[in-house]
Amino acid sequence: MAKKRSSPKSSSRGKNSAPVAKFSIWGLLFKLSLVGLVIGGVILIYLDATIRNQFEGKRWALPAKVYARPLELYAGQPISAADLKLELKSLGYQWVSQVGKPGQAEFNGDRVRLYTRGFNFADSKEAARILNLRFDGPSLASVGNYRSASIPLARLEPVLIGGIYPADNEDRDLVKLAQVPEGLIQALISTEDRSFYQHHGISFKGIARAMWSNLMAGRMVQGGSTLTQQLVKNFFLTQERSLSRKLVEAPMAMLLELHYDKDEILEAYLNEVYLGQAGSRAIHGFGLASHYYFGRPLQNLSLDQLSLLAGLVKGPSYYDPRRHPERAKKRRDLVIGLLQQQGHISAEEAALAQQRPLGVVPKKSLVKGAFPAYLDLVKRQLRKDYRQEDLASEGLQIFTNLDPIVQKKAETSLTRVSGQLLKRHGSKLKGLEGAMVVSNSQTGEVVAVVGGRNPRYQGFNRALDAVRPIGSLAKPAVFLAALEQDNRFNLSSRIDDQPLRLQNPDGSYWQPKNFDNKSHGQVPLHQALSRSYNLATARLGIELGMDRVVDTLERLGVERDIPPYPSTALGAVSLSPLEVMQLYQTIASNGFETPLRSIRSVLTAEGELLSSYRFELEQKFDPATVHLLQYALQETVREGTAKSVYNRFPSSLNLAGKTGTTNDQRDSWFAGFTGDYLAVAWLGLDNNQPTPLTGSTGALQVWSDLIYRLRPLSYQAVMPEGIGYHWIDDSTGWLTDEACPGARLIPFIEGTEPQQTKNCPQASGAVKVKNWFTRLFGG
Repeated sequence: MAKKRSSPKSSSRGKNSAPVAKFSIWGLLFKLSLVGLVIGGVILIYLDATIRNQFEGKRWALPAKVYARPLELYAGQPISAADLKLELKSLGYQWVSQVGKPGQAEFNGDRVRLYTRGFNFADSKEAARILNLRFDGPSLASVGNYRSASIPLARLEPVLIGGIYPADNEDRDLVKLAQVPEGLIQALISTEDRSFYQHHGISFKGIARAMWSNLMAGRMVQGGSTLTQQLVKNFFLTQERSLSRKLVEAPMAMLLELHYDKDEILEAYLNEVYLGQAGSRAIHGFGLASHYYFGRPLQNLSLDQLSLLAGLVKGPSYYDPRRHPERAKKRRDLVIGLLQQQGHISAEEAALAQQRPLGVVPKKSLVKGAFPAYLDLVKRQLRKDYRQEDLASEGLQIFTNLDPIVQKKAETSLTRVSGQLLKRHGSKLKGLEGAMVVSNSQTGEVVAVVGGRNPRYQGFNRALDAVRPIGSLAKPAVFLAALEQDNRFNLSSRIDDQPLRLQNPDGSYWQPKNFDNKSHGQVPLHQALSRSYNLATARLGIELGMDRVVDTLERLGVERDIPPYPSTALGAVSLSPLEVMQLYQTIASNGFETPLRSIRSVLTAEGELLSSYRFELEQKFDPATVHLLQYALQETVREGTAKSVYNRFPSSLNLAGKTGTTNDQRDSWFAGFTGDYLAVAWLGLDNNQPTPLTGSTGALQVWSDLIYRLRPLSYQAVMPEGIGYHWIDDSTGWLTDEACPGARLIPFIEGTEPQQTKNCPQASGAVKVKNWFTRLFGG
């Protein structure tokens, strides 16, 4: 049988099957490669767009910076060398034997030589320069330049007191590359990326060198990532340690280098790198880290300090110089050693730098964030005019009226006096708290705010939010309302200080009493206020009509709803210390309401003026009428409930003010003013329990301690038109002669003075206990 022939077609398929399979695999690989290239291209295009969109224009949400007032220096200024030292300490100046660079000062008795840092103000640029100052006790006698030639005025840079931060709580002080010391750049590149100016985003040589260095050292001493890769990781990516992030990091680094030059990348890195944590606030960039760790600008740091900052890049928490000083010193010395190995410094310079201590300032000495109560006030006033997102992202510069010298003294006074009271009264004052607000008595500029006994506490701000009954601080409004009725009342008018009993709508009775539980019969109006008689004040308020009293309080500046009850005349109205200050600001300003201001101006990040908070005033009362009230408030301090203040002041210093004590002595108040300051002090318990303190034994002591530290100008009452001075017999309220016993010089609105006269023998031995009135009112 013949064999069956194989089909040619079958034979051909067998011979060609291997090449076909081979072609199919290559085709598949080719197609997959094309797909990969397309996907990779899309990814690269996406990454490139991401880099361009985020890296160009505004790179960071910049917090607003809040500054204190700049200290102006001029001959005759009332400032001591000790006060100047306090200001310079807040600015982070170094005390040296001979100034050689900005941020240094030398003190030699009554002479001070300092090298200012300069500052770009809205109106002009203040250049860094050497100043020679000479003090004469509590005042600045002369201001000269580096050759001691007299100059009329010099301004120090303002103290940076805080910021308004974005939602991520990142904080940074941007620096230009030209502002960065060469030593920092050398230390950073030597430690982190020595081939930075040669590679194109990634460095295989650097990776190999890092592996070898780590192997030889037996530990991690170098990283393999370039500075560009680190910037990509910090700026564009997350901190997640994964292969996918690493795969994205490398091409993004190369793309970044493709579009931007090395200096721009380095500048961005210097401002982006994370260098520590201050509570919830993240410290980014070397500009802010310089202040955070050393309390001074980056340009003023020494080689060893710059080396420490560069060393922190590796691990800010692990090498935290405050928590782990030994680790931090080893890391710093390693960086210094690398600088020497690479020829940037000599062996002698390295040895000297390594011998120096870390020199890190304590956190408590840092001024930024040190005045939370004042910063709280600034934020509240800013939010009336600006959106929160703009405040937290546009890098605005906010200049305030905060006076760091006054602020520090106010904090000291509140802490010191309240501590003494706690020691004296023990458990009766457990939990004692307080608050204080200080302003310029004529302009309404708020210069200090203390929110509690712990002035660094960032919680409940008692100066703004402790709304408490004000007690006798409300009484001046009652007497001012009476004095406006000049056809009925003047300072010598007799008013009734007799027991009072009124029935309330619920059938109960309101029966006020004087603090001494006595009634005093017919008393002069000025005496009823200076001695703070409750019965006389309540009767006067009822006689005037409580609606008139409420209207007076509102015109003085109270914006809250005030009940028109007789108890309101005795202080049954609740206000915060800041609100009390607005009330007394109008009194101190001769009847002109001057809104309290914490802010001077707001500038853009580039220094352009956005808004200015100028001095404003509106006349609410006749200055002549307020002048009479001011007389009674000075009498309060000289002879009345606040007379203990003169236990520590000379009689030549004129002061004015009013004590306040609420029911069961739950609140202790004092509001008073001098020729240049108005201050309100409050003491009490947050749980509103009774205390053993009155206005004079508590808050007045805080106030007087502050005034003693401030060395203020004496208050001089300005005589308005329509005022005349007359000698009055206090027992009758009639006109009398200057030489008569008990004669008192009292101001009157012309035409309202008494018409009756009381004569007396002209005796050379006449009583002169009222002689302070002559000094005050010019007799």
